[in-house]
Amino acid sequence: MNVVAFIFAMAVFVFGLWLFGFAFTVTAGQLPIFFGGILCVALAVAIPVQILRD
Repeated sequence: MNVVAFIFAMAVFVFGLWLFGFAFTVTAGQLPIFFGGILCVALAVAIPVQILRD
């Protein structure tokens, strides 16, 4: 179960980083995209810190 959660958290983290970069390439809606990246990275950090805590 921990391996699946790690893979999911890593995928969400990488997606959040991709959203950071993508926000600077679009012509409209930069703020919501960048904010979505912040939320994805925060979720990716919260998964191992809160959910997978032993």
